[in-house]
Amino acid sequence: MKIEVNGAPQEVAAGTVAGALAEMGWTTGRVATALNGEFVPKSAREATMLREGDRLEVLAPMQGG
Repeated sequence: MKIEVNGAPQEVAAGTVAGALAEMGWTTGRVATALNGEFVPKSAREATMLREGDRLEVLAPMQGG
């Protein structure tokens, strides 16, 4: 299905946020996720279903300042 990831179109086969993260290689490290503007905690990613056209934001912490 086609979704938008961090503002760019992306084709994913996964049906959940956790599956999409794994498919795109975001399995290590800490990331924050939001689906259609709503925060998705790590504990809810396996149960949070994706639909065609969803907007997924994935943010990794950065050092510096």
